[in-house]
Amino acid sequence: MSADLSARALTAAAAPVALEDGESPTRRALRRFLRHKLAMAGLIVVLAFLLIALFAPWIAPYDPIETSWSRIRKPPSAEHWFGTDENGRDVLSRVIWGARASLMAGVVSVMGAIAIGVPLGLLAGLAGGWVDALLSRIADAMLSVPFLILAIALAAFLGPALENAMLAIAITASPVFVRLARGMALDAKSTDWVEAARALGNPPWRTAALHVLPNIVPPLLVQATLAIAEAIIAEASLSFLGLGQQPPDPSWGSMLNSAQRFLEVAPWLAIAPGLAIFVVVLAFNLMGDGLRDALDPRSQRR
Repeated sequence: MSADLSARALTAAAAPVALEDGESPTRRALRRFLRHKLAMAGLIVVLAFLLIALFAPWIAPYDPIETSWSRIRKPPSAEHWFGTDENGRDVLSRVIWGARASLMAGVVSVMGAIAIGVPLGLLAGLAGGWVDALLSRIADAMLSVPFLILAIALAAFLGPALENAMLAIAITASPVFVRLARGMALDAKSTDWVEAARALGNPPWRTAALHVLPNIVPPLLVQATLAIAEAIIAEASLSFLGLGQQPPDPSWGSMLNSAQRFLEVAPWLAIAPGLAIFVVVLAFNLMGDGLRDALDPRSQRR
């Protein structure tokens, strides 16, 4: 992930802008987002998968871990819409339950990255000096390593488990939020309202929470949406390598790992989880693009 590019592209979302006809910024952003057709399509798909994950026990037609030696690698049929796997388990049920692991990993990991990165970024931007230099160099060092490589290394160090995979993804994704929060804090540091807050004797934490953090919310929301898509791919990759969700619990990545041995004789084993990953990641990216356009005051979209 390119932190500098994200910060420059998203900083404009918090820039002041003259609104026409007295329209509030929130109302204006909502109107523009609702008119963004691709973003609305992405939102509908994300909501659909969230509902599928939430109601998986009632939607899944079969137990996702129940094996049956009489229906091993059965092709798609009226009884098993997506076929069965090498252990006779229903693929559709495993895809539905796998949505829980993937979406939970994406959302929880990004929330963890925000919880780590935003306070450190605000601290670096507002404190300055050696604190800023130290935190910035740590973030730069982590960003110099490819995202997935660093996530794999941390997950391997922590041990194979979904919780450890989420922690590894959260730590790996946090430098982007450090740079974003730091950049916004540096911009706000010289503004009149921050100077006035300091002159009134507000402590640094109060200045950061009440005067700087609200200006970070729009670009932070955009970055978080895009980061969820990358976290889902990272979780699938870690599960594919055996470092995420552990069998027999279903995960889209582990399903792809099992399917690679049967691509010629049972291609449906890879099509269903692969398509699920593709659709969800695309939907989150479309949502992120729509939010960026809606929250950017310099955008020409009406």
